[in-house]
Amino acid sequence: MASWFTRRRTVGALVAIAVIGGLAAAGAVRVSQRAAASPPNAPPAPLEFTAVDVSAVEPHALARRLPVSGTLQPVDQTTIKAKVSGEIRQVLVREGESVKAGQVLARFDTSDLEAKLTDRIGALESGRAQLALAEKTRSQNLALLKQNFISQTAFDSAESNLSVSKGSLKSSEAQVQLARNALRDAVVVTTLSGTVAKRNVQPGEKVNFDSPLFTVVDLARMELQAMVPANDIPELALGMPVELSIDGFGERRFKGTIERINPMTEAGTRAILVFVRIPNPDAALRGGMFATGRIELSAGVPVPTLPSEAVRSEAGQTFVWTIEGGKLARRNVAIGRKDESAGRTEIKSELPGSLTVLAARFDNLKEGAPAVVRAASQTKAKSAG
Repeated sequence: MASWFTRRRTVGALVAIAVIGGLAAAGAVRVSQRAAASPPNAPPAPLEFTAVDVSAVEPHALARRLPVSGTLQPVDQTTIKAKVSGEIRQVLVREGESVKAGQVLARFDTSDLEAKLTDRIGALESGRAQLALAEKTRSQNLALLKQNFISQTAFDSAESNLSVSKGSLKSSEAQVQLARNALRDAVVVTTLSGTVAKRNVQPGEKVNFDSPLFTVVDLARMELQAMVPANDIPELALGMPVELSIDGFGERRFKGTIERINPMTEAGTRAILVFVRIPNPDAALRGGMFATGRIELSAGVPVPTLPSEAVRSEAGQTFVWTIEGGKLARRNVAIGRKDESAGRTEIKSELPGSLTVLAARFDNLKEGAPAVVRAASQTKAKSAG
């Protein structure tokens, strides 16, 4: 029995070896046939490109855009300061609340101010009484002087007292007015309609004269202060449109216009401040937001250009692929301005206008590889075949 199993295994192994040998022989035959069909020194097939894949250097007037950036600030804002010294009795608004011009924001404790006004009014009444007495004395002395009952010196003294009384009365009137102004200024009001941006005081706090109390901003009109190189200023003009994108607003774009241009460069720079006015009717924009944008400048004279897709950059070098003498060639080029809307790039290097340049992106290109440009009719015929 064991010998029978052994013979069976041997026969199976011989059959497997025969099958593997047959497959190897067949593969060798196919390889030899391919080698015979393709000569070892046959040139590679040329790369074929269509007319839409190539371009040439053409003159174009490129649109120019001047980039700008900066921080937004409200055009109208004010810091309300204390006009009197004293204790804050009441604060009526908080940050973020809307206020209108003339609205009361806070009140001072007015007990001392009212007492001072009463004192000034008393001094005023006393001055009026003294003036009346001085006028009466002068009239009497004038009559006595005419009758030679008093000397000229006595009359001059009475007239001098009258002048002093008039001056004292005017001073008292001014003091009363100042006391009334202080009492009126104890009620803090805003002169600007807008939003409370900052509140610097709390009820019960004592403040000094000219201390900042509130900051109110009007968000209806915003302004961007952008630094622009002095060389670009001659091409700017008041009223030129500016398109802006604001951080946090995604794809939404805002429109602005150039409103003012500084007459001098900023200290230590060769840049000039340009002020861009941005309408903000819905109060979506806030002060301190960062904005980037561009100013559309007039197009210059036509310059040599290529499609931007034709210009490549690698290892710090800018180059284009060309077809010269039926082969691919790589040419390094120097580029200038770019027009993103037209998809063109200025070429500063000298390139013949008849030179065929690859205008589309292709990978794994090798310099010196054979290449041809097929006509549209040839391409259609080949596709049909």
